[in-house]
Amino acid sequence: MTETSMSAVHAPPGSRRQSGKVAFASLIGTTVEWYDFYIYGTAAALVFPKLFFPEFSPGAGLLAALSTYAVGFAARPLGGIVFGHYGDRLGRKKMLVISLLAMGFGTLAMGLVPGFAEVGILAPILIVALRFIQGVAVGGEWGGAVLMAVEHAPPGKAGLYGSWPQVGSPLGLVLSTAAFSAVSVLPDEDFLSWGWRIPFLASAVLIIVGLVVRLRLMESPVFAQMQAAGDTARLPVRDALAKHPGSVLGAAGAFVVINTVFYLVTVLGLSWATSHLGIPRGTFLAAVLVAAVIMCGTVPLFGALSDRVGRRPVFAAGAILVALFAFPLFWLIETMSTPLLFLGVIVIMGIGHPLMYGPQAALYSEMFPPALRYSGASLGYQIGGMLGGLVPLVASALLISYDNASWPMATLLAVTAVISLLSLLTIRARYADHTGTDHTAGEVTP
Repeated sequence: MTETSMSAVHAPPGSRRQSGKVAFASLIGTTVEWYDFYIYGTAAALVFPKLFFPEFSPGAGLLAALSTYAVGFAARPLGGIVFGHYGDRLGRKKMLVISLLAMGFGTLAMGLVPGFAEVGILAPILIVALRFIQGVAVGGEWGGAVLMAVEHAPPGKAGLYGSWPQVGSPLGLVLSTAAFSAVSVLPDEDFLSWGWRIPFLASAVLIIVGLVVRLRLMESPVFAQMQAAGDTARLPVRDALAKHPGSVLGAAGAFVVINTVFYLVTVLGLSWATSHLGIPRGTFLAAVLVAAVIMCGTVPLFGALSDRVGRRPVFAAGAILVALFAFPLFWLIETMSTPLLFLGVIVIMGIGHPLMYGPQAALYSEMFPPALRYSGASLGYQIGGMLGGLVPLVASALLISYDNASWPMATLLAVTAVISLLSLLTIRARYADHTGTDHTAGEVTP
């Protein structure tokens, strides 16, 4: 197999109805996966320090809870490697079903784990183990979901169709935030004893829906062609790292700020604003919820825009906005004004984040040849996701060291935006659609 012989992102175009069906199915599945992944973050900020680390000081308890939270990010590259290997060898669809089942098991089990008061040190150990399973599952989920959508997309529409699985992230956040907002109205005693478990156990319904939808999906036409021609790679992860190391590193660096924005606001920002500033839990969750709803519209909007003006210009605009708005974001929160809080969260999450997240699926798919695409795109995404996901842990330690001052969080956010912007400059899509158009740089690939 030669890379140029299989350089298309898409198979010859099929019906738009089929493309839309696949994009919708990918959206449903990623929504379920991200709902499961995000409810842990909210619980880590609001519940776990008290339930699983009650003997720690408040600051140390939060740091310990965020350390277990970070385990999920550390496990994501492993998921990208394992699922990427088999996704490139056996097919995208099979891996999507397995990842959904693994995530479902981890989430449901978390809702049943007893607290430290009942089983002692075994409680946080179980949480860490289940969080690791969640991390592996979500690490394998993203690559398969976006490739199914992109590889089914009509010519010239990869940005739009690839953005729909990305909508699963804010939609999962909407559902997870709404679930915790509903149970947060309970008295603190009830919330801490059983109320927080409801969002975890409720995921069983979403898992069933997601499985039904995914089992009805057709395999990616690009993979089906490769399999029929015998062009699948024997060791795709090795080949991706050996032949495209710059693309993997560039993808990882570009993604760092996306995860940093998301988790610095929704996890550490939530904990800091409620515990240090005294902003009501429901108020901050409402701001996040509104921003997430807006993201459901802006992510496909900016994905479609990248089909017209290019991936990199749209992505770069988001990184620049985040860098410039990092300090104003926390200044607005510190005013303790509800309208200004909403404004800050909406600008950073409803506009800045989607400018990067919308075109990302198509951008990363176009960086790797089809035979290595699941592995290469997943590795770049998950390594960057791991690094970005660890930023809240670093910021939490800095908050403790600097007496809850906001400038360390703002500085980290601005620095990661600059790192991602510089990484973006190294990226060039070489495997765009079958017309040969390079949507990233506006050039024609050789």
